[in-house]
Amino acid sequence: MFNTRITQLFGIDYPLIMGGMRHVGRAELVAAVANAGGLGFLSAHTLPSADALREEIAKVRALTDKPFGINLTILPGLVVKPEDYAQVIIDSDVRAAETAGGNPARFIAAFNEAGIKVLHKCTSVRFALKAQQLGADAVSITGFEAAGHPGEDYVPSLVLIPATVAKLEIPVVASGGFANGQGLVAALALGAEGISMGTRFMMTRESIMHEAVKQRYLQATERDTDLVCRSIGDSTRVLKNELTAKILELEKAGIGHDELLALASSHRWVRAANAGDPDDGAFAAGVAVGLIDDIPGCTELVQRIVEDARHIIGERLQNILN
Repeated sequence: MFNTRITQLFGIDYPLIMGGMRHVGRAELVAAVANAGGLGFLSAHTLPSADALREEIAKVRALTDKPFGINLTILPGLVVKPEDYAQVIIDSDVRAAETAGGNPARFIAAFNEAGIKVLHKCTSVRFALKAQQLGADAVSITGFEAAGHPGEDYVPSLVLIPATVAKLEIPVVASGGFANGQGLVAALALGAEGISMGTRFMMTRESIMHEAVKQRYLQATERDTDLVCRSIGDSTRVLKNELTAKILELEKAGIGHDELLALASSHRWVRAANAGDPDDGAFAAGVAVGLIDDIPGCTELVQRIVEDARHIIGERLQNILN
């Protein structure tokens, strides 16, 4: 076991977190991460109704008796109001909630009142400080290397993590560029008390991502991601493919906001994922995809990361010091 404020806060064996992920953040993967000793977050906003969220929570509980959480991503224009998902989270008696997206103030307050521990996803030190002020129990700080939306400051994890740790009193989880035991040790050395992995957990047997898409990820190197939609202030790190090349061409041509978002939308890549078409969607991928060369089960992956981290801390670094 590892002992950090993150493992203590959430009652988990290892400081390894699977943050909320659209499409793949479902019961099978969340339960597998929990059973392996980490903490998985079920993605609320990907489910079509509050009742569907209740059903998915029940599926998780049928698969594990370990702690898990629910991600509440606060976005405009959702069919289901975030407040409705939040009420399900409160009623479900889960241990943890992960907030992200828009202003989380009222949701953090409601979760605090219900005794639910809150991890807030941030992309900058100033946002992390605000989350602490609002009552978050911990923050997940997202570096420039991360899949999806790394924020508009473009600061890498190597700088962003210690800069955040230096300013906060609550524990920090490192997100962006992590996929193995080396990354866990590095994050701990930088002052974080755990790591959050998206791309790495997506590339496991329990992930529902289509096998054809997983195989495309396996072929990728650390140079095979693109940042799309930077021109409209919605930077998103995705796997390079035919569609992302087209998006970048349109950005250079000055194509507008709505046209770009239609191509890069999560709705489009979810359809492509379901169809097993790795070229017809802007699939979120972090630069850590270059560190991934297999598709293990979650238990195997977690144990590998833990054992590698122990070896690095207990032997390799000690030998350097000696």
